[in-house]
Formats: sequence, C-alpha cells, structure tokens
Amino acid sequence: MDTVSSQLPNAKREQEAILRLAPYVVGRARRGVVGRSTYARSLRAAIAAASSNPERQTVLISGEPGLEKDNIAALVHFGSRGRRSLLIRIDASLLPADGGELFQASIWGPALLSCLGKGTLLIDRLDAARPELRPLLVALAVNGNWPGGTAPIGARVIFTAESPVPELDGLVQRIRVPPLRVRRQDLGDWIRYDVRQISRKLGWARPPEVPEVVVKRLQGHDFANNLRELDVIVERALQQASSQEAIGEPAVLPEDVFWTSSLPSLHRFEIWRWKPQLRNLMRAPWLWNGLLFGLMSWLFVAVNLALWLGPQERNHNGVLNLFWAWWWPLILLGFPLVGRLWCSFCPFMVWGEIGQRLATALGWKPRPWPRGNTDRWASPTLAAGFAGILLWEELGNLENTAWLSSCLLLAITAGAVVGSLLFEKRFWCRYLCPVGGMNGLMAKLSVLELRAEAGTCSGSCNSFACFKGGPAEAEGLSSAGCPLGTHPAHLNDNRNCVLCLTCAQACPHRSVQLRLRPPAADLQRRMTAPDGEKLLLLVLFGGVMLHHWEPWLGWLQWAPQSLQEGPLLPRMGIGLIALGAPLLVASWWPKPWLYGFLPLVWALLLARHLPMGMGEAGRLLPVGLWPWLGERAGDLPSWSADPHVIAYCQSAVLLLGTVWSLVILRRLLGRQQELVLASGLALSTAILGR
Repeated sequence: MDTVSSQLPNAKREQEAILRLAPYVVGRARRGVVGRSTYARSLRAAIAAASSNPERQTVLISGEPGLEKDNIAALVHFGSRGRRSLLIRIDASLLPADGGELFQASIWGPALLSCLGKGTLLIDRLDAARPELRPLLVALAVNGNWPGGTAPIGARVIFTAESPVPELDGLVQRIRVPPLRVRRQDLGDWIRYDVRQISRKLGWARPPEVPEVVVKRLQGHDFANNLRELDVIVERALQQASSQEAIGEPAVLPEDVFWTSSLPSLHRFEIWRWKPQLRNLMRAPWLWNGLLFGLMSWLFVAVNLALWLGPQERNHNGVLNLFWAWWWPLILLGFPLVGRLWCSFCPFMVWGEIGQRLATALGWKPRPWPRGNTDRWASPTLAAGFAGILLWEELGNLENTAWLSSCLLLAITAGAVVGSLLFEKRFWCRYLCPVGGMNGLMAKLSVLELRAEAGTCSGSCNSFACFKGGPAEAEGLSSAGCPLGTHPAHLNDNRNCVLCLTCAQACPHRSVQLRLRPPAADLQRRMTAPDGEKLLLLVLFGGVMLHHWEPWLGWLQWAPQSLQEGPLLPRMGIGLIALGAPLLVASWWPKPWLYGFLPLVWALLLARHLPMGMGEAGRLLPVGLWPWLGERAGDLPSWSADPHVIAYCQSAVLLLGTVWSLVILRRLLGRQQELVLASGLALSTAILGR
C-alpha cells in the first residue's frame, strides 16, 4: 500500500489523503479553558507545555466523562507548531480488534495513518478499546510502529481516557482534567461563557445576565456529567426564559429556569399512579375556579362583615371563634399532612387575582416577574412583616377583638392586591406574604410533595407551559403558568409550591407527580435556602417566647402586668426583646442547625393553639347563634375538652416535636453534635411548655 501511494503524483496523493481523512477531521477547538482558579491555570499550563513539546511526545488526556477531553486535545494541536497540519479524531471503542481502516486499506481508500503524514491522530476513549487492540495502539504511540507499516509514523498521537491506562504510565506526557465539582470557583465564569455562546446560537439580541444567586446554588451541585451537563442546563434555561413577545427577553435570567436533575427520591408513593382517576379530578379547572372565585372570594367578604358588624368578643362572635379556634389549629395540624395547600385557595390572593384581572381589563399592565435575587430583600421584609403581626396580635389582643382581626385580614389582602397590580402572577404569595412565608417554611415538614420528573421535562418538553403558560398541547390544558413562577422540576423543597396543580393541568407528558414521602424529607444536610427563611424561623420561635414572656422576662422591674393593658412603651419593649432574643442566640450557631428546630417550633405553635381549639371549637353553634338567640343560645349542643385532656395533648405534641427535632438535628449535624444540643433543646421545651 505504501508503495502504491508513493507512486502517485504528490498533488493527487494529497487530494486523495484529504478526501480520505475528511470525515474524521477536527476543524478547530470549540473553546478554551475558562476560569481563574488554580485548577484552570494549571490546566492551561499543561496544555501549553504539551503544545510546545519539540519532540511531539504522545499525550494522554484523562478525566471524567463530559470534560471535553477531545477539545483539550484540539487545544494542544492548534497551539503547536504543527497547527497547519490535520487533526483527525478516531473513537477507539468503534475500532475492530485489528484496528480496521486505521491501519489497513479499505474500499474507501488507503489506511488513515498513511494519509495523515505529519498531522495529529486523536484516539478518543482509549480505555474503551477492545483488549486485542490496546497493545497495538500503545505500540503505535510509544514506538511509532503500526501493523503493515514499513517505517515509523510521522504523526503525533494524543489519547483520551476516562479510566486509568497503566500501559502508558511513565511513557507519555499526562494531562489530567479536573472535574467541574472541584473547580467550583470557576463555575460562574463557565455559566456566563455558556450563556453568551448559547444565547447567540438561539438568536438572542444580547446575552442576559446571570445573578450570583444562581452561581451559588449551582455550586452545590456535583455535575456528574461535568461540562456536558452544564451546557444542557444553560441551554434549557435560555429556552425556558425566552417567553412571549409581550414579555420579551429578560435582561437577567431568573433563578427558577436553572434546574438540575435531583437526587433519586427514595421511599416515595405516587398517588396518581395508584388512583389515576384522582389525577383527572384534581387537575380539573372548574374545581379550582369554583373553589376560588365561587366560594372563597364571597366567604371572605361575609367573614369581614361579621367581624365588623357582629359582637366583638370571641365567646359571642362565631366568625372570631371560627378564625382562632378552628382555622389556626387546623392549619397547624395540616402542615405535616398537606403542606402549603391552604395557599392554593387563600382568600387574600383570590382578591389579588380579581384586582389584577380587573386592572388588566382596564388597560393596566403589571410588570414582568422580577429577575435576580429577589429573596435578598424580600425575605427579610417578609420576616419583619410577620414579626409585626405577632407583636400586633399580642399587644392588641386580636384573639378577642373582632374588628382588629378583620383589620389584620384586610391588611394582608391589601398587600396581595398591591403586589398583584405591580407584578404579574403571585409575586406577593411567593416573596412577601407573611402567612405564605410561614406556610412555605412549615411545608418542609409535609408528607406530601408535588414534583416533576426532570428526565421527562428535559428530554420531551420544549414549551415549558407549566412554567411560562401557553395553549393546550396534547392532554395539557391551556394555562397561565405556575403562579409562583417555579418550574416543577426545579423544586427541591415544598417552599415554593402551593399545590394549585397548574403545572399538572398544563403538562402534556404526565411528568408532574403527586407523591407521599417520609415526613420532613426537605430537611437534609445539603439543603439550600435563603437567609431570610432562617430569619423567619427565628421570628416564629420569638413569637412563642412573646406569648410565654413571663418565664423569660417577667423578672424585669419595668415589665408590665399584661401585654394587653398598661403603658404602650413597656409592652412594646417586652415584645421586641422576646422577638429579638432568638436572633442574638442564633448568631452564635451555624445557620444549618436552625432547621433542626423547625419541628419543635411547629409543636410549640400547635401546643399554644390547642387550648383554644379543643376548648372552644365545639362551642361554635351557641357562639355563632348568640347574636340572634341571646342567652337561649347557651342551651344549644356544644362540646369542650377537659383541661386535663388538653394538657395531656399539649405534652404529647411537645414530646413529638422534641423527638422529631432531635432526629432532624442528627440528620443535619451528626450524632455527636446532636447530643450536645439535646439538653438545651429539652430545657427550652420545658420552659416554653409551661
């Protein structure tokens, strides 16, 4: 074969060689090494050393899958003096045991090596080559000999491998490509580089910005498929963010469009797979529209009228009894069972949506959903708002003052209406609603979760209607998209899911699943959450201290006799100290510890409201009819638990919360640290449970 080739005219032989090699030619390197970390600098130095090697020594580039080792080989070739010669790439896993057309002529022409000349041969995935072929490839790289050849080859050889190749130890120049998970410092540069390249490919006028909160969240992801996985995540984010023409291309990419494949979820039970008919019923729009606009909106109006026009004391006002003796205990009992379900038909946001629709019909256009790290300012604002509500509740005796309870409901509704007029969808619910913030925090304890199968979403969906909204597709219904602006595949906890099932209505691929899971499955050692959420947890703990302020602060000389009577200044001082004390104590603790106290805070809140629920909820009938029947209402059927039974239930709830918190603390911190906290936890429970 060599003899035949040598007899061909030079020009014809070169043309034949180019045509023969054309299917295997690598035209250029796709990109350089991005980043400023020590790993990135070392990798660039290794590439430069291999490129400038005067002897054109064989190079082995090793690393995990998805690290673009073939691109590193291209950087070595095109950075060398032989950059004008050809670089061809051969996948070793596809070669037969004898090397096939790499070493031998075929019906398509001469052997590839005979045509390459002084170029560079990239043999990709050497570790995946057949066992019979590996010695031939090693001999080719080390000695320059190849079966059938009469002289050493003039080409340079570069190998890539994902696992060790002991045959080449000490014989070749090594370049080890570090995985992306150890180069977390470079992740922001990689993401922004990908955004610039892919947005240009997708036709964006200008690349959007990537907020730092996205980088920090993705730095907690391990990227099993490294750069290849990162490219998929960025491209999917850009496709998901490009919305309708009315919204346009966002200048800043939202955090919610960057979602990764979650870890395998163990011990889950899919409700809709067990009972498929439930899926059709629960995703029916008439059910939710009837509940929201046909019932809750007008019920809310009736409740507020009764609070303003009816008796002001709880023992004579059925609505006030319903609010404090029924709603509060039931919503607390519901957190471990159904999470944030209350928010899906919350009357505050019903009137927010009504106001938004009316304003839109009159020509008002709410601004697009804000992009960037909104939690940076919204979460502390939410925590401060909830602290204000707790202070107002204790100082104003809202539990026994009907018109003040109505003022609280109307104030939250006003915030929902204003938030809906300013921004599209339910911006208020996600970021600013005090009750919604508490619900989102407590929903982490729930045994119920709604999630999407990330593989189905990334592999089958290109409309992202569950997130952005869109027309009906296949079995998917027309929708306005998730009201909280969250893709269901992005969810890693229950905080930003109100179980409204809008995503289940819009999804044409049945990716959305409603599942049962172990309690508090969201509370894991590697969980991520905004600082403001931890602040809200401390505010809730302070609220319990505020309600039981005497054991903690009653010894102060200027402490008032009651938080409902007397000068305002001492009462406010006690309230601010009680709410602020947990913040001072927690400043000495690592913040992940705080979530271990969430079950205890839930138990303390429930124990606080149990006396009212068990003692007064059964008196709803005589209390509700008192304005019409007067003293005769006392003859109507009623029920009230014995104080000893109430105390027993409170003790059982506190014991449950303490044990549950110890279990979570052990999960978050490890057994040794859990034992250190156990004594303090028990002491706090005993004092607060008095």
